[in-house]
Amino acid sequence: MRRDEDISGKLDWPAILLYMALVLLGWLNIYAAIYDETARQSIFDLSLSSGRQLLFIGASAVIVLAIIIIDMRFYETFAYVFYGLILFILILVPIIGKEVGGNKAWIGIGSFGVQPSEFAKFITALAVAKYIGSVGFKMDNLRNQAVLFVLMGVPIVLIQLQKDTGTALVFTSFVLMFYREGMSPFLLIVGIVAAFIFIITLLVPNPLYLHTAIGMILIIAILMGKKKFKRIALLTLGALIIVAVIESVDYVVKDVLKPHQRNRIMVLVDPDIDPLGTGWNVTQSKIAIGSGSFAGKGFLKGTQTKFDFVPKQSTDFIFCTIGEEFGWLGSLVVIGLFVALLLRVTFIAERQKNRFARAYGYSVACILFFHFAINIAMTIGLFPVVGIPLPFFSYGGSSLWGFTILLFILLKLDGHRGQVLQRI
Repeated sequence: MRRDEDISGKLDWPAILLYMALVLLGWLNIYAAIYDETARQSIFDLSLSSGRQLLFIGASAVIVLAIIIIDMRFYETFAYVFYGLILFILILVPIIGKEVGGNKAWIGIGSFGVQPSEFAKFITALAVAKYIGSVGFKMDNLRNQAVLFVLMGVPIVLIQLQKDTGTALVFTSFVLMFYREGMSPFLLIVGIVAAFIFIITLLVPNPLYLHTAIGMILIIAILMGKKKFKRIALLTLGALIIVAVIESVDYVVKDVLKPHQRNRIMVLVDPDIDPLGTGWNVTQSKIAIGSGSFAGKGFLKGTQTKFDFVPKQSTDFIFCTIGEEFGWLGSLVVIGLFVALLLRVTFIAERQKNRFARAYGYSVACILFFHFAINIAMTIGLFPVVGIPLPFFSYGGSSLWGFTILLFILLKLDGHRGQVLQRI
């Protein structure tokens, strides 16, 4: 494959600088999360997570160089091949993989482990974008919509078999990109309404109260509008569907969800229901973040962090370290950097000259937004603990490499947007 002309001057440097800032801050906070002042170990010590993360960062630099060198057409041409390959690997994981933290989602390579589901995100984004960018594609075609949901759904099923619900949920973020590309907002609205009803049902002790409220709203809606049979029938059907959703919540919580998933949801509804068990992580996380106050306790000075009150603090709960040691101010800076990167990625996606690059760009934005929003919401008790990393911050090679590839493929495509002949 031929080497592209030098595009270093065409790469989006604001996005690259934001990426570098997030990776650097993530590395420092990983060290803070595992720092032991009695041992006085160096941040470069390879026996520590911070030392190993530095190796992962170095490997990420090599990956970035490879992405820039490879011809831009490579990513679209082989999208389906990569998709088939990652599905095959995901099928193998429950068979040959090793279990880490209750999830059998890792393939052991020597003393390290690789999590294929982290790479499935950008590969699925490529496959979905290629289908959307195909000749004659129309989003309002039901067959096309079905294919897109299959492309999105197969990885969800295979990853769920690994007991990794958090990562499986990430793939639902593609629905936002589908909406951007022309899909009716009906499905999105239905999903939001169903989630709202689910939460309300958990909060209300007796479903009879909700049924009564729905009945009253239905009667008022019928009386205030035209007394046409079709309108009354549709209103009644909608009310019956809502009642069915309410009645299904109890079944889903008790018979479908696994005990640990059910407990996490109930802790979200009532944080005091199991403070020393399921609720421990979130309770300690909120204490750590709150103790940071306005400006924090200072780098390596966090007491909640130092004494390991919060489990998984270098991975899923890395935001606690930011909140405790850098306070509200530091948290605002980190959130600001993420928001700036999301806005930049959205801007890059919107200026693409073909549907493949644009769809891929919005997929990148959706995946990053989902991780960023859910991880932080999880650490402050606004979302159940589902175990997904904070991009570029959480410790782990698979996570860092997956997000790096996800972003820099977009930057590579963007660097050549003027060469693409196919117009939207």
